[in-house]
Amino acid sequence: MAEQIGFIGLGIMGKPMARNLMKAGYELTVYDIVGEPVEELATEGAKPASSGKDVAAVTDKIITMLPDSADSERAILGPDGVLEGAKPGSIIIDMSSISPIMSQKISAECALKGVEMLDAPVSGGEPGAINGTLAIMVGGKQEIYDQCVDLFDIMGGTINLTGEIGAGNTTKLANQIIVALNIEALSEALVLAQKAGVDPEKVFNAIRGGLAGSAVMEAKAPMMLDRNFRAGFRIRLHQKDLRNVLQAAQELNVPLPATALVQQMLGSLVNDGDQELDHSAILHFVEKLSDIEVQRGG
Repeated sequence: MAEQIGFIGLGIMGKPMARNLMKAGYELTVYDIVGEPVEELATEGAKPASSGKDVAAVTDKIITMLPDSADSERAILGPDGVLEGAKPGSIIIDMSSISPIMSQKISAECALKGVEMLDAPVSGGEPGAINGTLAIMVGGKQEIYDQCVDLFDIMGGTINLTGEIGAGNTTKLANQIIVALNIEALSEALVLAQKAGVDPEKVFNAIRGGLAGSAVMEAKAPMMLDRNFRAGFRIRLHQKDLRNVLQAAQELNVPLPATALVQQMLGSLVNDGDQELDHSAILHFVEKLSDIEVQRGG
């Protein structure tokens, strides 16, 4: 008999992740506060549930994939939440990108009921979720990780246990610093080329094989050149991640000046109405400063 897995949070990332588990033969019970993705996966064989509590009541491993700390706290610890239905020995795998402190708080509450938890945020955006190639950063006990690694292997291409509970989200915050600053630096470089009258596409092709080359550049430069800002990872979510970065940094007394600057850029883009665009639209902020638009052909 196929293993029963719960999945809560069927958004831009969660739905394809859940779908990949179903394709691999797992039987899923799913829930989301939005009914449409639940109905969609139900037509593909998933069992719909009416709350997180109901999901946890019929499964022993429950994955949550939610936007922010408050969402994870509410979905797991709140009324009709996962913990109300979870049995001792159940495992909650929170794959949301949230504050490490919140992960530790939720885990402590779960432990009082004998429920285990991993924090396992991901990187790779919607393409990685669809293709099952996400980078998964896990915090928690080794023995609990070992019980869940088969699930991670289906959803991800790179899986690492980085430490105790909260370490997964600390690792994700480090990842988000590098991604944000890379996109901002790429934006500046392409705007400079455009202003100088040099074809930004040729600049990209010339530098991509050198030290400046990166996975971020490979993913985001073509989007910028095509003026394609359809969200793989939204501006508002990256703003949220950098907010969590700066909160953690404040608690640890770690100055992060460049991260703080890019966070302000993201805030400006949200105010301009770009919050639902892909984070490659950081380019819009840099373009606005120079009153120029990056385009193929220079």
